[in-house]
Amino acid sequence: MPDSSITERSPRDGITYHAARAVSALFITVVLLGVCWVVEVVNYNGDLNQEYGIQPHNVHALWHIFTAPFLHAGLDHIMANSVPLAIFGFLTALRGLGRFLAVSLIVMVVSGLGVWFLAASNAVTVGASGLIFGYFGYLLARGFFERRILDILLGVAIALVYGTMIFGALPGQPGISWQAHLFGLIGGVLAAGLTRRRSGPAALPPLV
Repeated sequence: MPDSSITERSPRDGITYHAARAVSALFITVVLLGVCWVVEVVNYNGDLNQEYGIQPHNVHALWHIFTAPFLHAGLDHIMANSVPLAIFGFLTALRGLGRFLAVSLIVMVVSGLGVWFLAASNAVTVGASGLIFGYFGYLLARGFFERRILDILLGVAIALVYGTMIFGALPGQPGISWQAHLFGLIGGVLAAGLTRRRSGPAALPPLV
């Protein structure tokens, strides 16, 4: 029988690994927020919103589903979005840049198409709310798909603390794009399923 060897990792290696992931996630989050704030400064008068926001049913503006999340309707709007975007974005980014980009892309497409198909034709939608609800849905559903205890516990904790967010995905709130919220949430759950880790041995347990 041929010999086999297993590379052992010390507890310090695990701490270093998770610390590196946390620093990387923090950097990704800062960049994401930084882009939103830089765009807001450039777009202080709101001139870009009409030009690059989601314009429902306009085929020529369909690609705006990728620009609208970085635009906001004033300082109050971006300030309200910054804290949840930072929290959920950071927790999502802990799995690495590749996973973060994949989740973000899926959420943008699903949320953006939901707005494009269902919102009123005369409404222009901007804001990172679709991404926020997408990361929220991803974090809630990730434990279900990956069957990892820390992911499940994180999802439960998020549900307990932020569970009332779900009401923002329901119709009837003036000035709020429930379509972006609802389909962002759906996109996040879909992303959790599409980007889940396949079964196999893991050298280190995931942090989240």
